[in-house]
Amino acid sequence: MKPINIYSLTRINDASQLSRLEKQLSGRGGHLKIKAWETEGLRAFCSRLAQVYENAASLKFYYSFTLPKLGKEFDLLRINDEYVINIELKSGNVSDEAVQRQLIQNRYYISALNRNMVFYTYISNTDRLVRLSNSGRLIEADWKELADVITKQGSCADSNIEDLFKEDKYLISPLTDPGRFLRQDYFLTSQQRDIKKQILRHMDVTFQGFTGFPGTGKTILLYDIAMQISRHDRVCVFHLGPHTAELKQLDQRLKRIDFFYLKDGQLEVPRDYSAIFVDEGHRINETIMKQICDFSEKWKAPVIISYDREDAMHEEELRNGGAAMIEALPGFVRYRLTNRIRLNSELSAFIRCVMWLGEKNHRSSYPSVLPAYSSNTEETLLQLKSLQDEGYVFIRDDLVCPEAFKAMEDSEQTDENNTIQIEVSEASCKEYDNVVMLMDDSFVYDDHGYLRHKDSAAADQRVRNLFHGLSRAKQKIAIIVVNNPEVFEAVLSIVQ
Repeated sequence: MKPINIYSLTRINDASQLSRLEKQLSGRGGHLKIKAWETEGLRAFCSRLAQVYENAASLKFYYSFTLPKLGKEFDLLRINDEYVINIELKSGNVSDEAVQRQLIQNRYYISALNRNMVFYTYISNTDRLVRLSNSGRLIEADWKELADVITKQGSCADSNIEDLFKEDKYLISPLTDPGRFLRQDYFLTSQQRDIKKQILRHMDVTFQGFTGFPGTGKTILLYDIAMQISRHDRVCVFHLGPHTAELKQLDQRLKRIDFFYLKDGQLEVPRDYSAIFVDEGHRINETIMKQICDFSEKWKAPVIISYDREDAMHEEELRNGGAAMIEALPGFVRYRLTNRIRLNSELSAFIRCVMWLGEKNHRSSYPSVLPAYSSNTEETLLQLKSLQDEGYVFIRDDLVCPEAFKAMEDSEQTDENNTIQIEVSEASCKEYDNVVMLMDDSFVYDDHGYLRHKDSAAADQRVRNLFHGLSRAKQKIAIIVVNNPEVFEAVLSIVQ
């Protein structure tokens, strides 16, 4: 979407014509529904600015831009390499607190551009212009001041604004970025806020939870809800993943939330709690599930669970997984996160197609996916090293191509900071720009097109590890298929 001349836009009264003109000027993918009061407010803004700025009729702004996966909208933006000017338009009565809250939220999102920023709100029915100060206060502003800011900024960029804002900048994990979480330096998406509201409204329900693909922001939502409830009650969080060090840091600094992790396959809990939160619920087994249910019954405490959605896998594997046990809980209420913030649509579609060849493939190309083939350990190691040199993180499953891992250990081809390679369980709740994984000759597609493993006892874990490992990627995926021409042919068929 490109910036448009808003003065030109406001010369039109017909709503249909206005929407069609805006689409033509901005290059927006669809028609924007512009309400009458929005047009009136925009027209009033142009008129007031023209009184103090000679070239107001020629100014361009990005108009009504929305971060698609986050549901965050900006009314007017002017952006260049040094400055960002954000102006929000209001027509009716609105409290100063609401205006201040919106501008502070806007500052959070725009700060990712790392440029000088100014934030205004124009309230047309009272002809009032206000500005957000550097300290976050709302102060009165005048039009000459705004004109001077625009003059100082100079030109506005003419590029597509989507290239500037990447949604993955705004998804944080309390486990990989505890500092930002503790500072509450994040905002929930509209979908996350809706689910949070529903869960808090139904805390009388014993079992509630939400699912979604990796990258939809489940962990931050779960911990945010726990934070809110902990303001008046003591709660506990059971994290079923491996992040003990990060949990200890959170546990030390959050006094009304206690964090626990598995120790010898058990949960050791010293006291009662008013609410139970479970993260990485898809890892749960029958023993842990029984423990949690016993705690809930004993304490009269509701249970809120987050877990990955894995329905791209074979139904037999799903029956054996934690998600099936969770959804079988009596009276369980499920919510679903669908907006994938971290993982882009190209990688998401590719992963689903790898898991199941019957998945509808709506893409004609996958420029961010690199398939590779090797016939033996030596070729595998050479290609791995080449990809690691290019910045790919190798997420390994030690039971896939075990001979390659032994050779790597023998040659000491490791990274002491664990940035070049990481075990798949340790990659949980983390993300990397580029990811490479292996598929050996133990993988096979069944008659229905589902990816399976030749060892039925290990099938669910090997396929699940591949799914979750690939889902850690934000920008690029590489798959090295080892001595398995049938699977390599399937991968090539997906990307072409």
